[in-house]
Amino acid sequence: PILGGWAKDIPFWAMIDWIKEVFWTPSDIQTIIAICLVCAVGLMLAKIKMGKISLGITFVFFVGILVAHFGLRVDPTMLTFAQNFGLVLFIYSLGVQVGPSFFPSLKKGGITDNLLSVLLISITLVLCWGIYTVVGIPITEVIGIMSGAVTNTPVLAAAQSTLAGIDPGSTDAQSNMALACAVAYPLGVVGMILGMVILGALRKKGEEKGSSAIQHNTFINEFIANNPAILGRTIAAIAHDVDAKFVISRIWHNGAVVLPTSQTIITEGDHLLVASHKEDVRTIEMLFGTKASKDWNREDIDWNAVDKQLVSKRLIVTRPDLNGEKLGSLKLRNLYDINITRIYRSGIELFASPSLRLQLGDRLIVVGEANAIANAKEKIGDEVGVLDVPNLISLFVGLVLGCVVGSIPIFIPGISMPIKLGLAGGPIVIGILMGAYGPRFRLSTYITNSASLLLRQLGIVMYLGCLGLASGANFFDTIVHGNGWQWVLIGAVITILPILIVGWIAMKFSHRSYGATCGMLCGSMANPMALDYLTDKVYDDSHNVSYATVYPLSMFLRIITAQILLLLIV
Repeated sequence: PILGGWAKDIPFWAMIDWIKEVFWTPSDIQTIIAICLVCAVGLMLAKIKMGKISLGITFVFFVGILVAHFGLRVDPTMLTFAQNFGLVLFIYSLGVQVGPSFFPSLKKGGITDNLLSVLLISITLVLCWGIYTVVGIPITEVIGIMSGAVTNTPVLAAAQSTLAGIDPGSTDAQSNMALACAVAYPLGVVGMILGMVILGALRKKGEEKGSSAIQHNTFINEFIANNPAILGRTIAAIAHDVDAKFVISRIWHNGAVVLPTSQTIITEGDHLLVASHKEDVRTIEMLFGTKASKDWNREDIDWNAVDKQLVSKRLIVTRPDLNGEKLGSLKLRNLYDINITRIYRSGIELFASPSLRLQLGDRLIVVGEANAIANAKEKIGDEVGVLDVPNLISLFVGLVLGCVVGSIPIFIPGISMPIKLGLAGGPIVIGILMGAYGPRFRLSTYITNSASLLLRQLGIVMYLGCLGLASGANFFDTIVHGNGWQWVLIGAVITILPILIVGWIAMKFSHRSYGATCGMLCGSMANPMALDYLTDKVYDDSHNVSYATVYPLSMFLRIITAQILLLLIV
């Protein structure tokens, strides 16, 4: 009844042949169907949780392995293309997403987090070298185990590409490398969570919120003007004589609120609400006088209730002609009688410096009278619907540049063959640079959070599904009859030992909070599944900030160092 009456005239064996041709015989259509089915089934299984632990989208990887184990074969050329394209899409989209916040995050605790991440990667490499030397396992298998133990499949892709360049006939070694990654991967997820549980027992008693986790670039403080050196002078003259950068958003003069301009004169007893960098607070206090005790950086402050005359509103930059423009060039204070106190970009709070270049999607915190803000709204845009249309030109330009940069040979003294960033390294470098500096060249890289998530999820799911189909034929035989159990034990050591060492150093000597420490570890291990475990274990956003801060550099270093290790030995 489903097929219609015409099906009655089709011989039974003709129907069987048709089913075999569509679902079983390698072809373009069959490959697409197989990849889509593997991804769909894997994503349905991803909803399964064992307590607080879930393998997430990793199920797609294992569904591909299972299907290949039972004999499904697809077109190898199409499979390779889909796997590489998914990887490039995921890596580049991730780079664009974290690009705007990557360099600002390095100015504060991000440097400490990245140094700790480098230490973790170094310990992992020393372990791999020791395992290769002492145990005698081929270095290709050791790198495969490491890729799974640190849940970083792009490292596997880069190593396989390097190995293919060294020895085009090394198909068996490449397959064993992928099998070793698949075997070590599950315990890489679980071992990461186990390591965080152990570190949780070591954290200070009573610690609930991160001590220095959320990296604010703007701090709000209230000062009482009583320094004779600045009384009777304009704000412009005062700012000219001090190195510290600040923005005065409000002045309370004789009980009345004033929206300051550069020519506003400071008088004794004025209460100034000042936005600045945290490290400049002490300098600004010495400049103006006394610092009030009220905490203006609490999340629960209702800025519209601070006074009756002025309101605070968030406006979104949506006009394309403002992309890449310096904030100071807009002259918003002089033209519209408003002040910009803070700017939010990709989850990072930026200081509203006149030299800051705006990007589409920036959220400006504007202070002024309601009518003035309404007039400024036309200049800034604030039409959210405009941002829903993605700029596909910059997307494809970025993908092209990422692939080109990934193929550039890098010659290192003492190594016979050049290394390459590959399809995993090139796109993330270009993605970060495009996200951070694209607007300076009038390239609009902004995409909505939902569109960015779609690109990243589509890319990583395609990659994992294809990787499973490519490496699943001998998976179970390796576990039962091969070196599978040895790989699992070695992978557990590579996963847990560096986590415990670096995690303890971060909390004991670097005074990082538990949330910031675990976020840094998850980013260094490229483990978003373990990051999700922290959701109800910490009470701020420290883990997400630290994760995004260290992920690009750690991904880059793992890809490069794995290739160097392979080239040095092979």
